[in-house]
Amino acid sequence: LWIVAGCFWAAPARGVGARRGDPGGGGSTAAFGLAMVFVLLTYGGWNEAAYVSAQMRGPRRNMAWALILSIGLITGLYLLANAPYLRGLGLEGVAGAEAVASDLMRRAVGERGAQFVSLLIAVSALTSANATVITGARTNYALGRDFPVFRGLGRWHERANSPVNALVVQGLIALGLVLVGTLARRGFETMVEFTAPVFWCFFLLTGLALIVLRVREPDTPRPFRVPLYPLTPLLFCAVCAYMLQSSLAYTGVGSLVGVAVLLTGLPVLWMAGRPRPSDAGEKDAPRVSPGREEKDESLA
Repeated sequence: LWIVAGCFWAAPARGVGARRGDPGGGGSTAAFGLAMVFVLLTYGGWNEAAYVSAQMRGPRRNMAWALILSIGLITGLYLLANAPYLRGLGLEGVAGAEAVASDLMRRAVGERGAQFVSLLIAVSALTSANATVITGARTNYALGRDFPVFRGLGRWHERANSPVNALVVQGLIALGLVLVGTLARRGFETMVEFTAPVFWCFFLLTGLALIVLRVREPDTPRPFRVPLYPLTPLLFCAVCAYMLQSSLAYTGVGSLVGVAVLLTGLPVLWMAGRPRPSDAGEKDAPRVSPGREEKDESLA
């Protein structure tokens, strides 16, 4: 909608290019890292498709294609959306806008257009939160399957065909984060400060874990082999380390809250003891259709 409005209805803004001496025209490495914290945040969630691989048909083949095609589609749409922003508002207008889509629609069709697109964005945010709760609950479910002390999270509801307990816990966590963001003066920025360093830390640990497991267990069957190994995971880890440093530089003291919550998991993990064997608790496993024998296989 705003792509059409920006390209055909809104009058072109003057001075689309960066101002002379403006950091946006060149910028330092630190400024680039800070910008990428928010840019890559918009792409966040692509990895969560892997959380539901146990319920996919033929995940060995379909998961990789689902990730590649969805990332390509989203990247194309995001780049296409930025074209009307720059045309209708200009670089300075985009940089100074608090709600760039609303400002563009306001310029193109008036206040009603701005209100309408704001409503669409709110609905989109709710659907994204809903999808994140559904996929994120699978990690809670896996935790319950692995550690007996959390067995309540690892129960599969046969009638609903989903991990209901894990969904409830994940929903409560999401509501808690929304509440914290609402009470804070800078809601969105507070969420970034709370989650960004932990997010990139876990991405980095995931890449390192892949390398460690390939070294420790070279003969383990793997449904998906990383292309150009070890170059690909090393490059991935380097980018994650850079983004972790950039997010810590941006959040400063605010990152300590997220790190503190993360560290509280260490004593909980110690009290939970060793994970139980992978074949335990099969009676609580989700039902799968024929031909989905690979339901527990990892993309790593």
